[in-house]
Amino acid sequence: MARRWRGQPNVRYSSRYDGASMSEAMQSQSFDDLGVPGPMTRALALEGKVTAFPIQQDTLPDSLAGRDILGRGRTGSGKTLAFAIPMVARLASHGSGTRAAVEEFEREKNRIQRERASGRKPSRRMPHPRGLILAPTRELANQIDEVLAPLARAMRLTTVTVYGGVKQGRQVAGLNAGADIVVACPGRLEDLLRQNLLSLESVEVAVLDEADEMADMGFLPAVERLLAQISDRAQCLLFSATLDHGVDKLVKRFLHDPKIHSVDEATSPVALMTHHVFLTTRDGRFPLVCALAKGQGKRILFTRTKFQAEKLARRLRSHDIPATDLHGNLSQRQRDRNLALFTDGGVNVLVATDVAARGIDVSGVALVVHVDPPNDPKSFLHRSGRTARAGHAGDVVTLVMPDQRRGALRVLREAGIHVKPVSVREDSPEVGELVERVEREAEVWRRESEEALHAAEERAAEERAAEAKRQMRLDRHDDDTPAGMATGKASRRKERQPSGKAPNANGRNKRNKRRKKTSNAPRFVEDSSLAVNARGGRRVHRKPIRVVEDLRGEDAKRHDRQVAARAEFRRSPDRHKRGRRDYRNGR
Repeated sequence: MARRWRGQPNVRYSSRYDGASMSEAMQSQSFDDLGVPGPMTRALALEGKVTAFPIQQDTLPDSLAGRDILGRGRTGSGKTLAFAIPMVARLASHGSGTRAAVEEFEREKNRIQRERASGRKPSRRMPHPRGLILAPTRELANQIDEVLAPLARAMRLTTVTVYGGVKQGRQVAGLNAGADIVVACPGRLEDLLRQNLLSLESVEVAVLDEADEMADMGFLPAVERLLAQISDRAQCLLFSATLDHGVDKLVKRFLHDPKIHSVDEATSPVALMTHHVFLTTRDGRFPLVCALAKGQGKRILFTRTKFQAEKLARRLRSHDIPATDLHGNLSQRQRDRNLALFTDGGVNVLVATDVAARGIDVSGVALVVHVDPPNDPKSFLHRSGRTARAGHAGDVVTLVMPDQRRGALRVLREAGIHVKPVSVREDSPEVGELVERVEREAEVWRRESEEALHAAEERAAEERAAEAKRQMRLDRHDDDTPAGMATGKASRRKERQPSGKAPNANGRNKRNKRRKKTSNAPRFVEDSSLAVNARGGRRVHRKPIRVVEDLRGEDAKRHDRQVAARAEFRRSPDRHKRGRRDYRNGR
């Protein structure tokens, strides 16, 4: 049943999947069924993505048709692909036609004419990206680019990330190279616009990801200024886990007759996520954290402050538990290094602040531990959403000390989590059972990832083999040389022949046998430089050659005689009766 959304009275609210029908819908439609272009479907299949998630199934028909979308779903529901696929598909379809090229040429010609008419020298062409994605954090921008880049390559498009904390030289170079899609944080993007290093007037598709997080971080004024520079004809897609804190103002101003899709409430519990509330003391918290952090599976431990994250990671390493930290005090290079170390399996424990609560999509995270409980239910849900992603199970543990009990339980109730607190120690049976379950889930993740990697390698090998065969056929038919034409005629004649032996096959086989028999006979010649084969031409060391004249110097000949004499001396039965001089001279 359609409901009206409170913040937008003229927009219909669509919730197509709920309850048990959601799992059925997840298994019912593939990306091919949803109308995704073939090259993108093959690129997704190479990564093991064949079936669309509910939010993708719900939004792709409308977004591929060009409608503005307001998508709502909890973290880990697949929102990134839901806006990456329609963006790449639309830009690729528009960029392949002549209309876009003609419009770009006209704009550039008019600009040059205006500058010349004003008496100025025409400046270099300013980059005009055609796709824009705004994200609140650098980690989320990189995560989006990792998902977007394979699809863009499949459609011959390029991407670039723009965010602060690093030098802008490489980002500007990517823009000047003609990047089609920009994945940016609002602050750095505004800096580049003020420096006249790019223009947003050619943007055809604009996406706002995690708009509520940008509102919480105070980015909404910058987002409004950026969207005001985009053409009214551009398609706008807004995806977020929640729609509050001023997001409705963005919807009313910049989205035109949007279709709202919500496949799941932001506060709805995840069916495969198990919550645990462990009561502990201040002295017993670190031993309990060590017990939860040990193992082969990936864990994320959340703390409240940067200092606590750094200190906890250092203490875990001192207890032989490989751990790394992620917080705002690190430079972008350090953050990328630590996150890559955790993603690639160099360490199994990541100690982080809320900077990792969004945009960190690491496969195989089986356990999330709230070492310091958050202050609001939204942060709790986003922290917990780092596990139980993409249909896998996961566990979430909240550690509560006596002075935190009242506030922590209130946050859990507001988040819709109703779990009975349990007092535990590091050696309690509940902790041991939880660690065993986490290890089993980590093993399932590992086995599935290996199977997916093996299947992707097989598909890639099949693609390469098919491409090689196709290229071989093209080369065979396109070769203009006499040899190539003869080969092409022979191959085409062979393809036209029905099953069975080719004509005169017996005669050719007999001639080949006679030729092979004669060619196998050893031949010796007097001079190796004049060695030829039976058909004429110089032979390149394919048969043994007998040397009839030794043209080496006397020293080389003497050395060979001495080596042969020493070998003979070692084989003689009376070698113990001879002296060293006889051995050296071979006597």
